[in-house]
Amino acid sequence: MSAGPSAPPRPAPTDRAAVVTAVERALTDFFADRRAAVAEMGPVVVAAAEALQDFVLRGGKRTRPAFAWTGWLGAGGDPDAPAAPAVLTACAALELVQACALIHDDIIDSSRTRRGFPTVHTDFEQRHRDREWGGGAAHFGTSVGILVGDLALAWADDMIAAAGLDPAAFARFGRVWAAMRTEVLGGQLLDIHGEAGGDESVEAALRINRYKTAAYTIERPLHLGAALADADPALIADYREFGTDIGIAFQLRDDLLGVFGDPAVTGKPSGDDLREGKRTVLIAEALQRADRTDPAAADLLRTSLGTDLAPDEVTRLRTLIARLGAVDAVEQRITTLTDRGLAALDRSATTPAAKQHLRTMAVAATSRVA
Repeated sequence: MSAGPSAPPRPAPTDRAAVVTAVERALTDFFADRRAAVAEMGPVVVAAAEALQDFVLRGGKRTRPAFAWTGWLGAGGDPDAPAAPAVLTACAALELVQACALIHDDIIDSSRTRRGFPTVHTDFEQRHRDREWGGGAAHFGTSVGILVGDLALAWADDMIAAAGLDPAAFARFGRVWAAMRTEVLGGQLLDIHGEAGGDESVEAALRINRYKTAAYTIERPLHLGAALADADPALIADYREFGTDIGIAFQLRDDLLGVFGDPAVTGKPSGDDLREGKRTVLIAEALQRADRTDPAAADLLRTSLGTDLAPDEVTRLRTLIARLGAVDAVEQRITTLTDRGLAALDRSATTPAAKQHLRTMAVAATSRVA
């Protein structure tokens, strides 16, 4: 391996733009550091690594590293300390876990676009087709997409190992990191099983949200930052309660955007979640209400979900879901969870600056439009 990337800049506690810049610098340096090793394996592997790099650096709010970094600061981390660059690099590795989750999720959901670009498996499917290679193009694209997602997860571990954390911090971080990876994969399994098994309950959808998204979006990133700072158990408990509630609210907002979001803003086709047949809390709330009051509407929803819906059919289902009161119910859940999460943050022992920054981040995460 090469001597390693240069240290990323150390952002100020409340400068979100500086955090994003520092995370992207750390990721860019990491990819550059891996270039020589990948080149030895030839152009096929180089192309896959470049696709991962493009996917990671193309966009994203860097939400997970920002929560981890702020969690570290709030637990007493010093952005001017010699350990700060290693902490920032370890936090940035969360973006590679996110890349793995998204790339694999796009395969599972048969999604064709992500952030306005072809998904990784769709991109390689088209490359196969353009070159008129042997075998099935779709199978090739899926196979490469799986491996690119696996590479992202492996490189997340490599990025942490190369960050330069001191042994004690590395050990504390590693225990939380291991739990988070298991939760992400377990949540994805729950999601697949829920759709195949037909579990339409709100409780099942919330359980999926808890493990598939909330744990690695806010709860565990904060926990990772606290672990790096060797925070006391009380602060960790408050961080985790705040992170769980805000993380679930974040996913509920995503559920709404998956049905009602503007494609020009979200980067995904309108009503994509309906075509994919996702059993979200929004859909569970709609079905629960329709079963009680409008059996015909319930039947329409069940027979329409997961089909190739035309735009006018998407509009019809949107109107139906709203009329049943499901949108209002989800909005109320978001409000309740956000308020409860902020209450946990307010009583925590995190620093005043971090507390205010986390409050701002929580509100932004739960009220976003993309």
